[in-house]
Amino acid sequence: MKPKKKSLFAINQEQLSILYEIEQMEGELTTEAEKRLTITKNDLEHKSIAYREVILKREAENILIDKEIKRLQAMKKRNQNIINSLKDTLLTAISIFGIFKVGLVNFGFRKSQSIEIDDRNLIPDEFKTTTTTENINKSDLKKAIKEGREINGVRLINNKNLKIS
Repeated sequence: MKPKKKSLFAINQEQLSILYEIEQMEGELTTEAEKRLTITKNDLEHKSIAYREVILKREAENILIDKEIKRLQAMKKRNQNIINSLKDTLLTAISIFGIFKVGLVNFGFRKSQSIEIDDRNLIPDEFKTTTTTENINKSDLKKAIKEGREINGVRLINNKNLKIS
């Protein structure tokens, strides 16, 4: 019968349990505990390599997905340019020949209005809206805190980021 595969979490829990037992025996390492630690270490090494392979595979897939998104966005832009060009050509034809019908399809236009601003500085203040955007410079905050300044509402957090080399 093949042994059941353990998750990395289960391996970590087992490792902690063994270390706790050794601690309870005031640091005495029995041959049984040593054997269990060796098996756990072996499982941990195999699982860690398997996790690394999955991480690398998923990161590579994300790169391919990003490239595909860019390709599709470029395709969408080309399609939109073609649509705009065809619509402009039809509008030109309607301007020259007037409204027309082909089969059950009517070709015409509708009127609409829009504003085009030539010089925004000439616009009176009553037609302007001022918006304020506030951004926080996290780099400067981090530098100030590292220099010993205490700033209310801010704290420096030490993160642990996975590094696989």
